[in-house]
Amino acid sequence: MKPSKKERQKLLAETIDANPFVTDEELAEKFMVSVQTIRLDRMEMAIPELRERIKTVAEKHVENEVKSLPMSEVIGEVVDLNLDQNAISIFDVREEHVFTRNSIARGHHLFAQANSLAVAVINDELALTVKAKIHFTRSVKVGERVVAKAKVRPYKKGDKRTIVDVESFVGGELAFRGEFEMYRQ
Repeated sequence: MKPSKKERQKLLAETIDANPFVTDEELAEKFMVSVQTIRLDRMEMAIPELRERIKTVAEKHVENEVKSLPMSEVIGEVVDLNLDQNAISIFDVREEHVFTRNSIARGHHLFAQANSLAVAVINDELALTVKAKIHFTRSVKVGERVVAKAKVRPYKKGDKRTIVDVESFVGGELAFRGEFEMYRQ
């Protein structure tokens, strides 16, 4: 049974609070209503559209400045960064990122997002990828949003190598996993 409008709006607000990167399309599917209904609900509740929510999250959470490369060289948009701990970026797959024949994202774009996030999370002037073990677990299609989450494994101060684990998700489903061995100066 579908929830009432009031119940749906309450659940909608809770869902967006838990995951500000959720799209209107994903919300419409979850609540079994049209995208237009979701947009009307958001407007009525003064919940901004996805782009504005992403900007707000980025402004709140990217407090540390990336040291290892310019932000313009990070593939995707960094929305959360805690140097030498963890980071999150989002990447929207567009036509130019996919094979024309089947609309599946080229793997090097997913790798580039994960690898540049692994570099960005390192709290040093120089961070280079020494070795990577990667695994693609799901195809990613045009129009999908990839959320990459990097986590730095504990390391000893003064070590020249650090391991960064990155998992990339589409709608909560794992699409890519990588273990990056990083050289740091």
